[in-house]
Amino acid sequence: MCGYMASSYNIKKYVYLYHEINEIGLSLTGSVELTELFCSPILVLARKRRLMDIMQAIKERHSVRAFTDEPLSPETILQLKQEIGTCNAQSGLHMQLVVDEPEAFDCRMAKYGKFSGVRNYLALIGPKGSNLDEDCGYYGERIVLLAQQLGLNSCWVGMTYQKVTDAYQINDGEKLTAVIALGYGETQGKPHKTKGLEDVSPDISQAPDWFKRGVEAALLAPTAVNQQKFVFTYEGDNRVHAKHGLGFYAKMDLGIARYHFECGAAPQKVMWV
Repeated sequence: MCGYMASSYNIKKYVYLYHEINEIGLSLTGSVELTELFCSPILVLARKRRLMDIMQAIKERHSVRAFTDEPLSPETILQLKQEIGTCNAQSGLHMQLVVDEPEAFDCRMAKYGKFSGVRNYLALIGPKGSNLDEDCGYYGERIVLLAQQLGLNSCWVGMTYQKVTDAYQINDGEKLTAVIALGYGETQGKPHKTKGLEDVSPDISQAPDWFKRGVEAALLAPTAVNQQKFVFTYEGDNRVHAKHGLGFYAKMDLGIARYHFECGAAPQKVMWV
C-alpha cells in the first residue's frame, strides 16, 4: 500500500487513470482499489509505454534552475524511486530521492547560482572510491533522462546548494558527491553550444555509424560549465575507450557522457575498454 487517501480529487484521478490505461491497450479485470492502481506494476507499465523516446529526451533535456510550485505526483515519485532502486542495485550506489525539501536551495550559494523554487532533488551518494564520481554521473543521468521522459526538468548541481543531513542517509564510508534538482521548470531551458565531433573524437571519420551516433549523443550531455572535457576513441569491433580531461567534476561528466553514448549507439552494445 502506498498510503493514498481517498478524496474527490483521487476519485477523479482514479477514473482518469482507468481511461489512460484503456487507451494504451491494457485491460484490467476484477475489482482494483485506488491504492492498488497507483502502486501496481500495471500503472508503471502504462506510463512507460507512453514515455518519449530516449533520444528525444536527450535532445529536449536542458538545464533548468527555476521551478514552479507544482508538486511531484505520487505516480511520478513511484517511477523515479523504482528506477533509483534499480540503479542502486546495479551500481552499489546509495542515491536517494528527496521530495518537498526546500532548505538545500535556501542559501546564498543557491541564489548565486540563480536557483529558485527547488523542493525536490536526487542526492548522489555512494561508497568512497576512485569510481564514485563517474558512477554517480552515469546512473544519475539515467534518472535525469527518466525525469525528462516523465515531463520533469532538471539541473546537475555540484556546489551551489547546502547539505541537509536529515533529508537523506549517508552511511559510514559513503559520500555525497552532488545533487540533481528536479521538478517542473518555469521554462524548458535552452540548448548550449557544443564542441564538434572531431574535437572529442579525432579519428571519428574512420569509425562506424553507431560510434558516430554515440558521440553525437555524448555531446548533448550536461557537463560542468559546459566544458565537455572528454574523448571517445573507437578501438575496433564494439570496443570504445572513454577518457576524461582535467577540470571540475570531469569524472562525473564522463559518466554522464558515457550513458548518453550508449543511448546514441543503441542497439549496438558497447564494450568499454
